[in-house]
Amino acid sequence: MNTNSNAAIAMGIPAERVPMSSLRKTSLVAGLLYLLTFVSIPTLAIYSQVKGANYITGSGTDTAAIIGGILEIIVALAGIGTAIALYPVLKRQSEGLALGLVASRILEASTMFVGVAFILSIVTLRQAGAGTDALASGHTLVALYDRIFLLGQSFIPALNDLLLGFLLYQSRLVPRALSLIGMIGAIPLIAAYIAVLFGIIDQHAPLTGLAALLVALFEFSLGIYLIVKGFRPSGITANM
Repeated sequence: MNTNSNAAIAMGIPAERVPMSSLRKTSLVAGLLYLLTFVSIPTLAIYSQVKGANYITGSGTDTAAIIGGILEIIVALAGIGTAIALYPVLKRQSEGLALGLVASRILEASTMFVGVAFILSIVTLRQAGAGTDALASGHTLVALYDRIFLLGQSFIPALNDLLLGFLLYQSRLVPRALSLIGMIGAIPLIAAYIAVLFGIIDQHAPLTGLAALLVALFEFSLGIYLIVKGFRPSGITANM
């Protein structure tokens, strides 16, 4: 520390802070975005009303359904942001896989946008006073939402975490045990997706939700780790 810094501290003036490195900024942004992807959890309860059999002919406010749609849009954009934020670092391990993660995240977000469109279409039918004649259309939109949800928020996230877990495992940017949670957690999620497709289990059964537990744990833990610790020293970041 130089004389000026010592003098500043003696006078009660804080010394100049060391600027945050670009890698630390990247990890911080990625971590915050990963945590932001959990804001749509309340939609599981919010959508229970709009997906009801007689929602279109019912009365009351549509605010909850609209808020649920907004939350899903936020999550979709945050998901794309996680892949874009990590891309400059992960491409040093494998540019092809890192680009694949970005593409997969965009595809996941696209399915979420479509799902929101289905939900808001039900709201539109209700606001237009479509009545009982539109009940069949409403049920169809609910079925379409459930199917696009199964693909976009069950199967594709499993592929995302397989790619990300493998890249992180190879690069050692985070503890390997954390990377393994992502790769291993994708397996029950894919298995549950296939089981639902063949009618072995119901999409809304508790077992289906449990299949996503490890993936959720991986992404939440990764977000916390990147915010608190940042990237670990690695060969791919040595010259960054």
